[in-house]
Amino acid sequence: METLTVLAIAIALAMDCFAVSLAAGTVIKERKLFSAAVMAIFFGAFQSAMALIGWAAGTWIAATIGYIDHWVAFVILAVIGGKLVHEGFKGEKAPDRNYLSVPVLLILSIATSIDSLGVGLSLALLSTGIVQASAIIGLISLIFSFAGVMLGSRLSARFGSPVEVAGGIVLIVIGIRILIEHVGT
Repeated sequence: METLTVLAIAIALAMDCFAVSLAAGTVIKERKLFSAAVMAIFFGAFQSAMALIGWAAGTWIAATIGYIDHWVAFVILAVIGGKLVHEGFKGEKAPDRNYLSVPVLLILSIATSIDSLGVGLSLALLSTGIVQASAIIGLISLIFSFAGVMLGSRLSARFGSPVEVAGGIVLIVIGIRILIEHVGT
């Protein structure tokens, strides 16, 4: 597969990572560079790993979890997005929300990388090499995630609660999009 094609796929996969990172960035107030780096590493690693897993597992994994993966991603993103919207409208500051906790990072990383599993499967069916593709997918997701946290933080500092509400709405819309794409197929 051509490098430009893989790059286009990687950018498409990274959009969910960017949006989730943007939403997270709206509530991250301290250690922004560290937070952006940690989130970017998790998202990039999971995107890359899921592509590898999809490629290695072939059709078995798609048949096993394919019927619920979209529901899992939708519920996770809708709950987190709903919480952001609710707190944004109430003007609450949530000191207990920690996007850098391992459970939250794992859940968000899985939710944003489910599509990468399918891409890996597709690459296996096309008999395409996975090492370069997986590395590109991970790197692009890492870059987009880092940029999302930093941009979200700046927007929040400038505009306040409305940005948090918008971030929550974006997460809910991503969840709905994932659900519609998979239910329609």
